[in-house]
Amino acid sequence: MELDLRTPWSIGGVEIPTRLVLAPMAGVSVQAFRRQGRRYGAGLVCSEMVSCAGIEHRNEKTLGYLRVASDEHPLAIQIFGSDPSVMAEAARMVAAAGADIVDVNFGCPVKKVTKTGAGATLLDDPDRACRIVAAIADAVSLPVTVKMRRGLENGSRACLDVGPRLVEAGAASLTLHPRSAKQMYTGEADHSLTTELVDRVGVPIIASGDITSRARAQAVLATTGAAAVMVGRGAQGNPWALREIVDAEAPDPTREEIVAELVLFIRETVRELGERRATGFLKKFYGWYLGRGRFPRPFKQELVQLETLDEVETRLFAAAPGARFVLERLQDELPQGEGFLLDLPISIYGGG
Repeated sequence: MELDLRTPWSIGGVEIPTRLVLAPMAGVSVQAFRRQGRRYGAGLVCSEMVSCAGIEHRNEKTLGYLRVASDEHPLAIQIFGSDPSVMAEAARMVAAAGADIVDVNFGCPVKKVTKTGAGATLLDDPDRACRIVAAIADAVSLPVTVKMRRGLENGSRACLDVGPRLVEAGAASLTLHPRSAKQMYTGEADHSLTTELVDRVGVPIIASGDITSRARAQAVLATTGAAAVMVGRGAQGNPWALREIVDAEAPDPTREEIVAELVLFIRETVRELGERRATGFLKKFYGWYLGRGRFPRPFKQELVQLETLDEVETRLFAAAPGARFVLERLQDELPQGEGFLLDLPISIYGGG
C-alpha cells in the first residue's frame, strides 16, 4: 500500500506538509531553487551548507545565506564546522534570520571541508559530533537536525553507532545518505542501513540517496520505515520530479512549461545574486532543464555560449513562443510584497 506523501509530519514543533524534502546542495540550493521546490511539492527545503567560520568572522558573502523569504517556510539552514562554541553562535544567527530548523552537516565528503575536521570527518569523532549537537541544541529553541553519511570508508556502519548518540545529544531528526564519504556519489545508496537506523532511534529519519522517482520513493519508505525522503540531484533543473513523487497523476511538463520555469529561475536568481554572479552560476542549469531528451543537445550548448542573460531569454522564447504566456501565469501566482522582494543580491559563496 502506497504512503500518501502529502501527509503532514513533524520535526520537533515544526509541521511539514509533505513527506518530501529538498536536499541542501552546494552551488545549487540558492533561494530561487528552494522557493521553486516548495511550489512543486517539497514540504521542507534546505539551504546549502553555510560555513560557521564565515559566520563567526561576519563574512559578507556567508551572511548572504541567512536571508529567508517568507514563502520558503518551513526552511532548514544547514551549517558546518568543527568547533562546538562557534557552531552554537552560528546557530543563534540562523535562528535570528528566521529559519525553522538548524541542520548540521556531518556528511560532506569534499576534501576542503573534511580536512578542517568538519563534514563527514565528524563521524569518526563521535564525541566531538555529540558536543556540537548538544551545544547547538542548548543555544537555540529550534529543532536541531543532522545530515550524515554511513561513515568515511566503504562498508562503514559508523552511522548506526553515532546516530543514537546524536539523538541523545539533542538531535530531533536525522537524515541518512547511506553512501560512504569515500564513495562520493558512485555506487548505490544502501538503504538497509536506513532501516537499521530507524529501528535504533525514536526520532524521524529522512532517507536520502537515489530517490529519483515516485516508485523509488515509495519503495524506500515502505522498506525502511523512514518518515520522509530527500531528493537532491534528481531535482536539479527538474522540479517536475518533485511533483511526480508527490502526485501520481502529475503530467509531464510541456516544452513551454520547461522554458517558462527556466526563465523564471533565471530572473529570480538574478534578483538574488546580481546579474554578474548569476550569469556564470546559471550555465549548469541550462543542461539540467533542457536535457532528458527535452531539447536537442546543441541548443543547450548554444545558450552557454551567449554572453548575456537577455540573449538567453530571447533564444529560449524563440524556441518555445508559448512560454511567454506560461511565464505570465507563473509570475502572477508568485507571492509579492515585503518578505519576497530582496533589495540586495546575495553571494553564491558555498562556504566549502
